[in-house]
Formats: sequence, structure tokens, C-alpha cells
Amino acid sequence: MKTYSRRTASKMMAGISAGTILSPMLFSFDSEGIKKRPIPSSGALLPIVGLGTWQSFDVGRNTQSRAPLKEVLTQMKALGGKMIDSSPMYGSSEQVVGDLTQKLHIQDHFFYATKVWTSGRQAGIDQMQSSMRKMKRTQMDLMQIHNLVDWQTQLRTLKAWKEKGTIRYWGITHYTNASHDRLASIIRTEKPDFVQFNYSINQRNAEKRLLGTAKDHGTAVIINRPYDGGALFRKVRGKELPSWCKDLDITSWGQYFLKYILANDAVNCAIPGTSKPHHLIDNMKAGFGKLPKEVERQKMIDFLERL
Repeated sequence: MKTYSRRTASKMMAGISAGTILSPMLFSFDSEGIKKRPIPSSGALLPIVGLGTWQSFDVGRNTQSRAPLKEVLTQMKALGGKMIDSSPMYGSSEQVVGDLTQKLHIQDHFFYATKVWTSGRQAGIDQMQSSMRKMKRTQMDLMQIHNLVDWQTQLRTLKAWKEKGTIRYWGITHYTNASHDRLASIIRTEKPDFVQFNYSINQRNAEKRLLGTAKDHGTAVIINRPYDGGALFRKVRGKELPSWCKDLDITSWGQYFLKYILANDAVNCAIPGTSKPHHLIDNMKAGFGKLPKEVERQKMIDFLERL
């Protein structure tokens, strides 16, 4: 199997018309479809690659900027992706997601996740209701407490909203290694449906205890910053994939980084963000085919550290 860098894959996508799925001749998607894992609190299956919207969907009403995002969402649906993660912190992203999914008539296909990011009970309620209007949801799939802001106050509202069906699941989030112990503590005491945090092949602090704590307590895991804020791509710029990647169905560096994460069975979904359809397709491919075993994951770490 020939391997492709993300840059090469991008060139291959050039000129492909809107709504066209990349040829299986180039990116041989597994006919069994994208891998899914159960949400522990319900047993419902969730595809293991989703979409983050920080910066990438903050385009306001600009028609030209929205055009590739429509294609991102179209390709995501076609390839079986479900989770779209947003936040009121992300500018116009919630509104853009709501507008585009409605315009494309695919609004009921996705699993919508957003966050509450404010202090105070009523301020939290007002913000969450605004998010639901923007994303055009009468029921939000997942509402998360963003970066644990006033989490004890917001938690009471989220539990009540889940009880009456306003939301299906509730969760907590953060994006720094320093937050991991606190997240683990809240998981043990409050048993959230979901926890979202940072984890990548070169930022593996979550492997010490947080991933295991989530798994042991039945909390689904969403991974943010899977590319370490772009640091991983900068590290491998101009470097060739090792030949053994073909045995793991890895054809790009993006898949290399994502498959390392997804191979941990405590992870339910990784949410790389993008505004580019060809990157979305490349990301989604990480959810197809083989995932590395533990010995292969260590081999991936060792190779990267030698670069």
C-alpha cells in the first residue's frame, strides 16, 4: 500500500467537486465502516472520529468561508461521522453548525456536543438555551462544563436537565495536563457521562491515571488537541512515514497520530478540528481499518522520538 503525507493527500483532493467522496483507490475505506464504541452510561454506539469546531467554524455569515464547511459536514456524514463538538467560547461556531446542518437537511444525523462556559446558575441556563437555539436543537446530545468553570453550580442544572430530557448526557472538559488529576477526582465522585481532555502521542500524561479512571467509572472519553496544537505536524514536516505503517492501514501522518490515540480502548472519540474537506476525509480514515496493538503503539512512540 502506498502511503501519502497530508500535503500529498491535499494535492490529490484538488479539483474534486463538492459532494464527491475521495476515491477508494486512493484512500481504501474499510467496507465495514467507521469503528464505533459504546457510551458506557447508555450503551449507544458512537463513531470514534468526530469534529471539533474551535477556530475552524468561527466564520460568521461569510458565504465564501462557509462553503468548505458545508463540504466538511457533507463528507463527514457520508463517512459515518457523528460527533460535532462546539462551545459558546468558539465565537460563531455554534451558529454556523446549526445553520449549515439545517441548510443541508442533515441536522438530525449528528451527535451534537457543546458547553456551558460561565459562572452563576441563571447565566449558565441562559447561555445553554442560547447554544441550543444557535445549534437548532430542542434536545442537546451532550452538554459539558467547559474547563470546569463554576462546575458545581452548572452540574446541578445539567443533572436536572438530563432528568427531564433537555439533554441526553452531561460532561466535563479541560485541555491541560495540569487539569487531569482534578478531572479524575470529579469522575470518581460525580460519575459524568463524558469527560473531554487533551491527549496525543507526544502528550501522554492522561495515560498515567485519567484514562484508566474514566474507563473504571464508566465515563466516555472525548479527546481534544490530538495533534498537540499542530506541534506534531511541525515535527514531521518533510519526513516520510515508516514503511511498516502500511500494516496498520496508515497512509498519512494525521492517521498515524490519531490511530495512536484511538487504539486506547478507553477513548470513545477524538475530535480533530478542520475547515478543509480533504483534511476531514484524512482524519475520518483513522477510524477505519486496523488499530495498533500495544507493542505497535510503543514502536510509533519510539520512531517519533528519534526524528
